[in-house]
Amino acid sequence: MDSQLLCFNRTNCLVSPYSPIRSSLITAQVHKGLSLNRIRCAMKSYRLSELTRTEVDSLKARPRIDFSSIFSIVNPIVDGVRSRGDAAVKEYTARFDKVNLENIVENVSELPEMEIDAAVREAFDVAYDNIYAFHLAQKAAEKSVENMKGVRCKRVARSISSVGLYVPGGTAVLPSTALMLAIPAQIAGCKTVVLATPPTQEGIICKEVLYCAKKAGVTHILKAGGAQAISAMAWGTESCPKVEKIFGPGNQYVTAAKMILQNSEAMISIDMPAGPSEVLVIVDSQASPVHIAADLLSQAEHGPDSQVVLVIVGDDVNLKAIEEEISKQCQSLPRGEYASKALGHSFIVFARDMVEAISFSNLYAPEHLIVNVKDAEKWESFIENAGSVFLGPWTPESVGDYASGTNHVLPTYGYARMYGGVSLDSFLKYMTVQSLTEEGLRNLGPYVATMAEVEGLEAHKRAVTLRLQDIEARQVHNV
Repeated sequence: MDSQLLCFNRTNCLVSPYSPIRSSLITAQVHKGLSLNRIRCAMKSYRLSELTRTEVDSLKARPRIDFSSIFSIVNPIVDGVRSRGDAAVKEYTARFDKVNLENIVENVSELPEMEIDAAVREAFDVAYDNIYAFHLAQKAAEKSVENMKGVRCKRVARSISSVGLYVPGGTAVLPSTALMLAIPAQIAGCKTVVLATPPTQEGIICKEVLYCAKKAGVTHILKAGGAQAISAMAWGTESCPKVEKIFGPGNQYVTAAKMILQNSEAMISIDMPAGPSEVLVIVDSQASPVHIAADLLSQAEHGPDSQVVLVIVGDDVNLKAIEEEISKQCQSLPRGEYASKALGHSFIVFARDMVEAISFSNLYAPEHLIVNVKDAEKWESFIENAGSVFLGPWTPESVGDYASGTNHVLPTYGYARMYGGVSLDSFLKYMTVQSLTEEGLRNLGPYVATMAEVEGLEAHKRAVTLRLQDIEARQVHNV
């Protein structure tokens, strides 16, 4: 939010931008061994009807990331990996992850089958099947169109030959992300699939990530994280294949590396700009406070830079019960400290009705949008900007994160206004193909020649007229 923003309440008393209409302060106690740490969970509150348009617009701002300082850290890493390859990746991994690696790449075909708990295997197998089915259904049949007699056009899909998939590690391992990225690459038919993920302190990769990678057709595992992993995939190293497009969420250093490299001589593209995880939850009086709190915390626990927004519709929602549930659940979370910091720059919005609530959601453009209100499905057509939408009381965001079938790699930071999430199309490129018969060129050619003449492009015109002359000469000869 802009530091110069001035908010006014109904009595026109000046309120500082960080002293909102009301403040929800929730305190929880979290036990860590023998020590007792106080966690303070705070969410500011705003009533949309009491804000100006400029003030409402300012609420769409996310926690700011100082990319100028991050770029100054990431640029030397990008250059180092470009010039020194594997050696640089090993050096940065030792420096940042405190792991010394003998080799940074494993060929998946040479890895043994992973031995994991049967219940865990079944869970990931169900997720695999659902994600595969949903993304396979996105494959479009090839269509050919005859626009004029003898003029035939079509659009054909080809897979991106080599892709890089980034699966975050750090404070949480995410084998689900391996499925979300590798499955559409598998369906698309990408030939080289490099999955990069940070190694453990022992220099190995999480066995669940390896299980998902092997099942979904990954060809190479890059045992590295951060900017050095993105750089290795973008430039290619002695052991890491160069890729043409890089996918996956990551921290600010990963995001910065992707942004730098897509505009470099590495000649790569990226899936989308991305920032910290976020959710916007719209609720009315029928929504369970227990469910509301759980949904908010499920995103807040991702990390201290995540943001969650609660939009309350109407005046009959029991906010106190929601606050108490957030406090209670935050207290018992292993990652409660991360969640509390995220709540510190999150907020609550009061909307008069669903129209106002969805209008604000469209402005905010959340990565995840939960609509937990009566008859939620009837509001779907009004939703314009969101990465993934979850309708009704029995659809927590967690199902999309793991196993409903939709993809959880989504635009954040408001980019849902112009980007969609990862899909099968993300791993494909499209070519147009046209073929004309003699009759087709006779029908279309004169129009093309006229347009080329208007633009002063004589060679374009001649490419058509010389052919038309040959057709006419052959017809005269045949007569």
